Amino acid sequence: MRVLIACEYSGTVRDAFIARGHDAMSCDLLPTDKPGPHYQGDVFDIINDGWDLMIAHPPCTHLAVSGARHFEAKRKDGRQQEAINFFMALANSPIERYAIENPVCIISTVWRKPDQIIQPWQFGHGETKATCLWLKNLTPLKPTDVVDGREQRIHKMPPGPNRWKERSTTFQGIADAMAAQWGGLND
Repeated sequence: MRVLIACEYSGTVRDAFIARGHDAMSCDLLPTDKPGPHYQGDVFDIINDGWDLMIAHPPCTHLAVSGARHFEAKRKDGRQQEAINFFMALANSPIERYAIENPVCIISTVWRKPDQIIQPWQFGHGETKATCLWLKNLTPLKPTDVVDGREQRIHKMPPGPNRWKERSTTFQGIADAMAAQWGGLND
C-alpha cells in the first residue's frame, strides 16, 4: 500500500508502516529526523500522487483549544483561518482513506466532531494526551496495550527550544497500531 504521512518530520509513523512492508513516505516543510523516504516541501505538491492512505498531522498551534486565550488575535490576523483552510484542504484531498489527527480543537466546531479520541495510555504509554482522529473510510483504532500511569508529562514539559517538537511527536505505540490496523486494508 502507498501511504503518505503528511506533516511528519519525525519519521515515527512512516517507519511503522515501512516495517510492515508498505511503501510509505513522510512529508513536512522540515527535514526528517530519521533517514527514510521523506519529501521536504508542501504536501500539496504530492497529494495527488496516487496514495492509498494518508495519515495527516496538520499543525495545531492556531487550532487547539489549549490556546483559546489567543484565538481573538489569531482570528483578527488570519492565522486561525489559514490553519482551518489547511486542515480542510487535507480533509478534502482525493485520497480514499485517511486519518487526520489533532488535539481537541476548533475543527470540532467549524467542521465536525472527530470520529475518535485516543490516549497514549491505550497504546502502551503511561501518558495523557487526548488526540482526536477524523477518519475517512477507516475504522477507529482499537487499544492495543492499556497501561496505568496516566500522567501529564507532555503537558508539563518545561520550556525549551525543542518543546514543541517533543510534544508533537507521535507515540510509538500509536504509530504501530495505525500501521497494524490500517495497513492491512489492501491485504
